[in-house]
Amino acid sequence: MMLEEEEEEVYPATCSQGHRSTLILQTMEGGRICLICFTNLLSNPTSPTFHVSHALSQLSHALSHPPFLHSLLSHHPHLLVSPLLHSLSFFNDHSIASQIIHLVLFLSNSSHSSSLYGEFVSRIASILSGSKLHWSPRQASMLHCLGVLLNCETNNPYAHIKDKSALVFNLVAGLQLPSEEIQGEILFVLYKLSILQYASEEGDGSDLLFSFCPKLLHLSMEALMKTQSDDVRLNCVALLTVLAQRGYFENAFANDISIRDCCEADNFMEVTEHEKDVLPLNILFAEAIKGPLLSSDSQLQLGALDLIFYYLSWERGSSKRIQVLVEENIADYVFEILRLSECKDPVVNSCLRVLDLLSIAEHAFGQRLAIGFTTLLPVLQYVVEVPFHPVQTPTLKLIRNCILNYPGMVSITQIEEIGLILTRMLRRHINGDVDMLPETLIIACSILVDLMKSPSSHEALTLRTIVQESVRHAILASLCLYEKHPNQILHSLYLLKEAYAFSHEGNSTKNEANLELGNCIIDVCRTHLLPWFATAINEMEYEEIVLGVLEAFHSVLLQDSYAQAKEFVMILVSSSWFSLSFGCLGLFPSEKMKWRVYLMFSSIVDVLLGNESGQPIRDAALYLPSDPSDLLFLLGQKSTQNLELLSCQSAVLLILYTSSLYDERLADEKLVLASLEQYILVNNSDLLCGAADSVSITRLMNLYGLYRGLAKVGYQIPYSPEAERILFELVAQNEWDLSSATINFTSLKWLFQQEKIIKPLSYQILKFCRNNSSSGSHIIIHGNDSQNIDVQGLAKLVAAGDNLGAVLLVSLLQQLIEEEGNECDIISVVNLMVDIINIFPAASDQLSMHGIGNGIQDLFSHSSHSLSQQMFVAIAILIFDILWSVQPETLSDGETWLSVTMKLMGYLIPMVTAGGWTQESLLVLGILSLILHHSTNQALVEASKAILLNDSLVSMINNVIHTSCSKGPALIEDDEETRNGETLTFVLLLHFFSCRRLMHFGSPLVKLVASYCLMELFTRITDLRNRKHDELKWNMGHLISVMAILEGLVFYSDIRVAMNCALCLSMILGWEKLWMQDTKVIGRCNWCRLIVEELAMSLAVPSLASKSFMNHHKPAVHVAVALLKLHSIPGWMKSVFDDSCISGIIENLSVSNVSMETVLLFRELLNHEYLKDEQIACLNRVFQACRKHIYSGNTQDESREENIEKVIALPDDLGKACEFLIHLMSSNSSAHKGSKRLLEEIEMFSKSLTLENDG
Repeated sequence: MMLEEEEEEVYPATCSQGHRSTLILQTMEGGRICLICFTNLLSNPTSPTFHVSHALSQLSHALSHPPFLHSLLSHHPHLLVSPLLHSLSFFNDHSIASQIIHLVLFLSNSSHSSSLYGEFVSRIASILSGSKLHWSPRQASMLHCLGVLLNCETNNPYAHIKDKSALVFNLVAGLQLPSEEIQGEILFVLYKLSILQYASEEGDGSDLLFSFCPKLLHLSMEALMKTQSDDVRLNCVALLTVLAQRGYFENAFANDISIRDCCEADNFMEVTEHEKDVLPLNILFAEAIKGPLLSSDSQLQLGALDLIFYYLSWERGSSKRIQVLVEENIADYVFEILRLSECKDPVVNSCLRVLDLLSIAEHAFGQRLAIGFTTLLPVLQYVVEVPFHPVQTPTLKLIRNCILNYPGMVSITQIEEIGLILTRMLRRHINGDVDMLPETLIIACSILVDLMKSPSSHEALTLRTIVQESVRHAILASLCLYEKHPNQILHSLYLLKEAYAFSHEGNSTKNEANLELGNCIIDVCRTHLLPWFATAINEMEYEEIVLGVLEAFHSVLLQDSYAQAKEFVMILVSSSWFSLSFGCLGLFPSEKMKWRVYLMFSSIVDVLLGNESGQPIRDAALYLPSDPSDLLFLLGQKSTQNLELLSCQSAVLLILYTSSLYDERLADEKLVLASLEQYILVNNSDLLCGAADSVSITRLMNLYGLYRGLAKVGYQIPYSPEAERILFELVAQNEWDLSSATINFTSLKWLFQQEKIIKPLSYQILKFCRNNSSSGSHIIIHGNDSQNIDVQGLAKLVAAGDNLGAVLLVSLLQQLIEEEGNECDIISVVNLMVDIINIFPAASDQLSMHGIGNGIQDLFSHSSHSLSQQMFVAIAILIFDILWSVQPETLSDGETWLSVTMKLMGYLIPMVTAGGWTQESLLVLGILSLILHHSTNQALVEASKAILLNDSLVSMINNVIHTSCSKGPALIEDDEETRNGETLTFVLLLHFFSCRRLMHFGSPLVKLVASYCLMELFTRITDLRNRKHDELKWNMGHLISVMAILEGLVFYSDIRVAMNCALCLSMILGWEKLWMQDTKVIGRCNWCRLIVEELAMSLAVPSLASKSFMNHHKPAVHVAVALLKLHSIPGWMKSVFDDSCISGIIENLSVSNVSMETVLLFRELLNHEYLKDEQIACLNRVFQACRKHIYSGNTQDESREENIEKVIALPDDLGKACEFLIHLMSSNSSAHKGSKRLLEEIEMFSKSLTLENDG
């Protein structure tokens, strides 16, 4: 027996068959195994399978115990090798085979040396490589055992196979067997042999399977095509993948070996007629791969996809293979796998790699792509979220191919979805959340362009918003890496250009979304692209990038949107675009660059000057040099009968002219001036004969004047008097138009300094006046210190005084009067002077110094001009504007203004007598007020006397005042919007009397003017009293009436009226000796007490002590201070300003609400010992903080004069005239005090405190 159980303690020396004890091994359970009996059982083919299976099971159990295993491997390691392997061939029993393979693998892995493992491998290989091997189903177990051993890969199994070629030969032959089991085992062994060969150091480096290549490929793919087993498919796909990676398919297609020739009869079996009728290799592959692709085994699907990828990755003949696979619907299989993948990463990667290759067959694949397009969208959303995802680029390529080749297939929803995905990807890339490959950004830009070009793009409501953000992100991303990845910036620029074109497509270019998109593109150019370009140009290595930027900018100028083009042009020229462009030409002086730069110049000129003005540059672009110095050389050549040179010179002048408008200097100023003079000198005959049109002459004059003006301002440059003479002669002879010119202010100023052309300039001003009055045309003044306003430049010239501007205007007016010119011309010149004073009031001084008074006198006195109403109003407005803005010292006090004044009063009196008070008559009244105002500064004294001594005028004014006063309470209805109220206001500005009833009953505006009049009256009376030290003689009833009105207006809503009334009341209180004699006047102090109590309570209550509230009570402070200054201070003052009241006021004080009146009040309280030490200390802290606050510049003058329009621009604009006169009166009032006065009061408080302490 092989296994014996011991019943006694002493074991027999032999087994039941008499085998030696050395071959008998004891088990852990107490039994014994005779190895000889075991081998004999396995080696006998007739042994019952039950016994064999039981023996194998017992041995496996015994081997699981280390002592038994150690004993076997130590003494008899190779004894079981042969029996185990032979039994694999003898017994056609799957269970026994599995037990044997398990034992073989266990023993191989348990041996401390590789000899046992190697012997197993070697023996099995020898059996399978034998020349007399006949394949049968029982060989499957042997193949499986070899495969299991080869799969260990730990002891270099490849080295133990002796006849490797014979083994492979038999294995390839075995693939022809119809048994799927054997095919599967063979395929696995071949797969492992191929892997092990490359891992082994043995051999001559040749590929073991290469010689069997065509036949092996064919048989493997046939097996794959026919089998229904996923295990066989998995082994076959693994083998074919390795072969594909090593170029087996490439070699088979390259050598064009016929499968028919490969399948010749061999020594093992004949080839049937059916087997000779085989499929071509590429068709066979397409058919074979379908099964694995349809399998439910995900591992098999992935393997099949990888096989396709390697199959198509080799270059030679790949397009034909791809075409076959697409035609055999492999792409549909892949799309379906992708659709069901739920975006799992391995499947997505494999599918997209294959689809990327299949897309090479554009036409055939396009139809499949169109069907599978919707499958790609969720995949796109997935891959863009993963940084550097390996199939980002293939996915984007497929998306783009579909949009590009089948634009009508993409729906509006899909357009918006793709746009949002790409925008989010670019945004996350800019934010640093997700990185991407350079080609990913490039394809993303291309897709966005394709989306904009798709038929449904204009119906996608959100696409323009999407494109806005995408363009910005793409530009920012590409600018960072332009040196490393120049293609990125090129494609980003392409996206920007197409986006701007897209904003001008559709049914309406005025669509708000289109407008926003266009503005966004311009903003990107302004804030990102242009600053980067200006900085990086000097280090730029790629001409393509520079050309791309120029082309993108140029495309903005070429679109049909003047407003946006003009905006962008202004951005360019403000960034010194001309100089920057010539810098590009200096770095890349190619014809392509030159063409692009000059074409862009021409478009800029078109936008700036209009009417295809840039055409001369386009005509000469091919002939113009790249260097500005060479341009100047061309300019200095004689161009007679040389049309090409003439065209170049026109272009050069246009470039110099346009760039000069924006203060760009393309060359040294001396060189430019010398070239211009040379051009004038050598071409003078042609110029004087009319070869140049008026526009060209104007530009030449502007250029010449600019550089002459620059020379005068900076440093003296020698110039040619002859060239200047020729130019002035040209200007005098030709019909040029300054009113339609675009001119630099420096040039305009130089021209207006040239007395030699004063006549042509005078004519140009007249033309400008005509155009300005008729159509609003204007000279466009350019330069850093000018604006695009009609008379801005002229007003600046006239106000400057260092040119002939004022002289030209005055002489033009006088010339028109002397020549009895058209009334409309005279009015237009007068209106221009008004506009000039409107812009620069200082211009009135220049006009006055150059005799505008004489011109006005001539206009009034010229016999042939009985002034029309329009003429009279125009000249009256001019007089008013001059008088309010002129400095008194520039006014002559001779007969001129006296004559003008008499003429005005001569018009006024009969005008009022005949038609009452009109706007014209009130305007004259305002002029007379200004003349009287100037007399206070010793100017226009004689004219003022004429006004004051005119009995008719005085009578008219008294009548107006008397009529108004007689209305009583009804006077309030005559406000400034009524003719009576308007008339009364102007009359009051001349009259300083009869103010009491007007103060009480008048409208707010009448109250305001009357209050100023009354304050002026009391101020003068007080000054006279103080100067002569005489007491006044006053009607006490009248005084009490005045005081009653003043007391009632101390808290009036208009702070100006209230302040004036309080100051008047304080002055009356200061006449103490006068009113102390009358008990009725003394009784008025009770009303003053109410005022002071209201003041004290308001300032002491915390909730009321805001800055605005305290400002409203400033007038009452003056009343309180006046009472404190009396010799006999009312006794109730102590009870009003007690400790609690004063402490409450101090607590409410802060830096923000301290005023001059507050400090004045506390100074008087200090002087009369109303304050305690702790209160004084608190006040000191607040006042010092206030002083510091003012010095630090954190506050502004609270009493800053209001910004009042002081110009009468229209004949009926009397409101502004009245407003100015009131402003003029109030500006002279002592009631206007600011930070300076506050500091003075704080200083006086400190001095009073010092004197008190010293005392």
